[in-house]
Amino acid sequence: MAREIDEAWIDEAIERYQRLERLRDEFDKAVASHSVSVHSPDNSIEVVVTAAGAVVDVRIHGTLHNRNPAEFAREIAAVVTAAADAARWAREKLHGEVFGKHRPLGED
Repeated sequence: MAREIDEAWIDEAIERYQRLERLRDEFDKAVASHSVSVHSPDNSIEVVVTAAGAVVDVRIHGTLHNRNPAEFAREIAAVVTAAADAARWAREKLHGEVFGKHRPLGED
């Protein structure tokens, strides 16, 4: 028994795949180019992180003289955690913006 090939469905599947690839490229570029700035709880440390999670800048505000090393370490840990959370948030937001309008195959 010969199988019937639905040429229109195959063409639509190819078009959707190509569109998805374009959206993925757009998403990858957006994730790499968007950055978020976060501060430590005492505002002495600022970290700039891309939505991809890459730390692109760290700024120390104020002097380091007379800083308690344990306290400073806690501030660093807090801002690094906040940066990771901010990157995840930015990535999820971008994902929704880029892929939010995408319809699965067969959905009309």
